[in-house]
Amino acid sequence: MNANDWIRQFHRWISIIFTLTVIANFAAMALRKGLPPPWITYAPLLPLALLLFTGLYLFARPYFSRDRTRRRPGSAGGEQAPSA
Repeated sequence: MNANDWIRQFHRWISIIFTLTVIANFAAMALRKGLPPPWITYAPLLPLALLLFTGLYLFARPYFSRDRTRRRPGSAGGEQAPSA
């Protein structure tokens, strides 16, 4: 498994953890009178930060890949416009 696959899998697992912490937060607010403890309130922030960094990496990865070539209209090897 290469680094890109590892980061993608890590992003998926962190998204599950984030979802569970948000559900726990709502459950704590529903079951408890008043505010829930701060550790429950702030629990989703760490997975959210990890999701931010891994998501930005996964978003930007195709734009910075080595094998990506920029094709300009009219360049050799590019797609031609359909004829009428």
